[in-house]
Amino acid sequence: MSSKSVLFHCPQMEKLAHQIVERHPEIELGIVRWDHFEDGFPNFFVDGVKISVKGRHVSFLASFDTPAAIFEQMSVIYAFPSYLARSFKVLLPYFPTGTMERENELGEIATAKTLARMLSAIPISKFGSAEIVVFDIHALGERFYFGDQVVTRFESGIQILRDRLENMGQDISIAFPDDGAAKRFGRKFPDYPQIICGKVRDGDKRYVRIKEGNPVGRHVVIVDDLIQTGATARESGRVLKETGAEKVSIYATHGVFPKQSWRTFLDAGFEHVFITDSCPWTIEAVTGIAPFEVLSLSGQLAEIVLDH
Repeated sequence: MSSKSVLFHCPQMEKLAHQIVERHPEIELGIVRWDHFEDGFPNFFVDGVKISVKGRHVSFLASFDTPAAIFEQMSVIYAFPSYLARSFKVLLPYFPTGTMERENELGEIATAKTLARMLSAIPISKFGSAEIVVFDIHALGERFYFGDQVVTRFESGIQILRDRLENMGQDISIAFPDDGAAKRFGRKFPDYPQIICGKVRDGDKRYVRIKEGNPVGRHVVIVDDLIQTGATARESGRVLKETGAEKVSIYATHGVFPKQSWRTFLDAGFEHVFITDSCPWTIEAVTGIAPFEVLSLSGQLAEIVLDH
């Protein structure tokens, strides 16, 4: 039996999975055949279960980019514990329902809780509970939606941004679009001047303003966990420029960009738009297009796969 860790992946994460394996010789790729019956329902098969899974450290790299993808990948994920893996991790870099994390009025459905329950229902194997790994989950309170049957591990992509900032010269300041982002990420940048933005209401309209810090003459990098439409990010960038920033860039661990909203950043005046490869549909669209720059999670994920 091989001592190598095994990494399986969904079709959407094939490129990232190969990058992870290329980073470390102690990881090998497992194979899932993602076929479908004529009626469109899954016809999946995990190759070589007795060799590639039984008694080995196994990880599955997931991307829940559509509700259908959740059903298909959970079908595979639920099967692995019965194959007697020595340990089992689900690597889910982007937790997609994170922005629907609470019920503000009776009748709303917190789908973040629903997805957490589905992941918490992964069967316990002979060797113990599955581990769920998520990067920069949108609301920290969502950690408590997961049940005790699984082990949750919450990671951050901020370190790869810090590594990139070291190559960007001096005069860097870090900005946050709101108090929540500042509270969450501010402590990760103790060695950089910080700026906090916020929205103020004027009648029926809301405007972005600078609450703390001075952007004059600085290359300001806005930091947040995700970008959806990007309206607040673009408005924050505009205000920072008008207030004296020499350059403005932005980082988000998850570049979601529904309905190709990434296009609105092409002429928004950003020096760089840094995102990780947590959302493969976005990476396929923006790779090689300025001002986008992809900072890969492959190094961190390789370390997590081997951490057993």
